[in-house]
Amino acid sequence: MRLWPLVAATFFMVSGGPYGIEDILGGAGFLRAILILLLLPLVWCLPTALMLGELASAIPAEGGFYVWVRRAMGPFWGYQEGWLSLSASVFDMALYPAIFVLYLGKFSPALTAGWHGYAWSLGVVALCSLWNLLGAPEVGEDSTGLFVLLLAPFAVFVALGFLQGFSYHPPVVWTGPPSHLAFSTAVLVALWNYMGWDNATTIAQEVEDPQRNYPRAILGATALTVASYVLPLAAMAMAGIPANTFSTGDWTTAARALGGPLLELAVVAGGCITGIGMFNALVMSYTRLPMAMAEDGMLPRVLARRNRHGAPWISVLACGAAWALALKLPFERLISIDLMLYGASLLLEFLALAVLRFREPGLARPFRAGNRVVACLLGVCPALLIGYALYVSRGERLIGSVSAVGFAAAVGLVGPLLYWATAMLRARRPLPVQAAAE
Repeated sequence: MRLWPLVAATFFMVSGGPYGIEDILGGAGFLRAILILLLLPLVWCLPTALMLGELASAIPAEGGFYVWVRRAMGPFWGYQEGWLSLSASVFDMALYPAIFVLYLGKFSPALTAGWHGYAWSLGVVALCSLWNLLGAPEVGEDSTGLFVLLLAPFAVFVALGFLQGFSYHPPVVWTGPPSHLAFSTAVLVALWNYMGWDNATTIAQEVEDPQRNYPRAILGATALTVASYVLPLAAMAMAGIPANTFSTGDWTTAARALGGPLLELAVVAGGCITGIGMFNALVMSYTRLPMAMAEDGMLPRVLARRNRHGAPWISVLACGAAWALALKLPFERLISIDLMLYGASLLLEFLALAVLRFREPGLARPFRAGNRVVACLLGVCPALLIGYALYVSRGERLIGSVSAVGFAAAVGLVGPLLYWATAMLRARRPLPVQAAAE
């Protein structure tokens, strides 16, 4: 996979354009929403990009962050990294078929009524699973085309919004009613929309010149993501479109107000592309984890099998089946759980960065995230933000008295149990005759 396909694939693994940030605007108003979206890259994305740039260039291994944590802290913590990431995917992957169905329903509600919506979601899972059997380079090249199709309507949207603002000077309400709860929700949604930068690292051996291209791709995708979030919001503000009732799926309403039915239809198509593009890119990322863990003996060896395109086809089909079974869970209420599980895996990656600076000071690092002190402190701001997410989610309930924080902790604690069970099975497995004789 070359540089620009890697940039496009990373963009889809993290963002997929402005779809999904609507609740930030509705909860915070234009000014605070734009400030949140501009400040978070500095304290959340930039430290993550620096950490990933160093580790991906120093250890460009298939399996990415799982391999880094295992190398720095041993197989137990490597297994936890893989478990946290894969369990987080269960609470994440069903959102993207849901986005596809949401925007398809705006084109024609009859298409997604009743069981049809679930059928379309299954279709997205099946399509992207089969697509990924063609290999990472094919997915990356196709992501470039989807990237252009996705952002083209918003380029028109931004141009029309600023043109209307400069021409007619409509009144702009920059701030919304003050609400601590709405602001906290906006921050959580923004964090969720800025997470996933490490996902592209799991395909390192399928990337051209990974030592050079990973740092460039991550920084480039960061800039594109920030622009795709902030510019449409600024265009809406300049055009005088109110933000107080703006919620998920309302980009179509704003597009109709600015450009009429044709732009509305283009934005609807973009929403469908986002759902497919994000799911497709993340299938490519997540399915390399079981493959790498299987190669290390942490999972059944069959998951490591590849087809002639280099795709781990057993892992792709197994993960696709698991995500298909989970489509009907109430994921809209579980973003905070996804954020907590992902946050825990991210902190392990920052810890691996610091540990490797001490354990392997001579490791070739084509890209360095500053000196040793900087490398050790890079994870402080992300850790504080994850702590904030835990704090504001402390009262969230899923079913009855079960809290989101408690549920996420319980899911995380399953990882050590699975590791010990796997270790026991490996210990009981008979050695090959030759090895036993030696």
